[in-house]
Amino acid sequence: MPIPATGIRRGMAIVFDGEPCRVIDFHHHTPGNLRAMVQTKLRKLKSGITVEHRFRASDQVDLADLETHELQFLYRSGDIYHFMNTETYEQLVMDAQTLGDAAQWITDGMTVTAEFFEGQPIGVQLPSALVFEVVETAPALKGATKTASTKPAKLDNGVTVNVPEFIETGDKIRVNPNTGEYLDRVK
Repeated sequence: MPIPATGIRRGMAIVFDGEPCRVIDFHHHTPGNLRAMVQTKLRKLKSGITVEHRFRASDQVDLADLETHELQFLYRSGDIYHFMNTETYEQLVMDAQTLGDAAQWITDGMTVTAEFFEGQPIGVQLPSALVFEVVETAPALKGATKTASTKPAKLDNGVTVNVPEFIETGDKIRVNPNTGEYLDRVK
């Protein structure tokens, strides 16, 4: 369904050069007595590449027809991840390249929202917070506060994140998988 370029908004999924893209940022610009334009920053959903493109105000863009389904992670076999659609119980596979950065955060039994374009999975959306156990980090410093410096900590999924100095090996912490940031310690 085509819309005018002036209707582009942050978060929309559009088709650009035959590939679905998510609008990361946009700016509607009318320079002096020239024609209006919309400057956009797009992330290609299949490859994850970020591109910038300037649309004329009179251009038409197609909205991407994305389907979303809840998937439960079953198991991993090498670089292949096996999921089950929680609505139809149909099993499907995605490779690590399709999952991108999300692959390192996927744990047993996790439920994710997958986006499909033309029947093919193109990526997943992770929850905003996940709980992991710290398996390796430097010893905690006496008197360390939350505003103090950070140190690296290896989590039970193999990912290393920066945590405050008071975190010890064996602590459970909450992490934002979309940014890889420490959120808080789980009691």
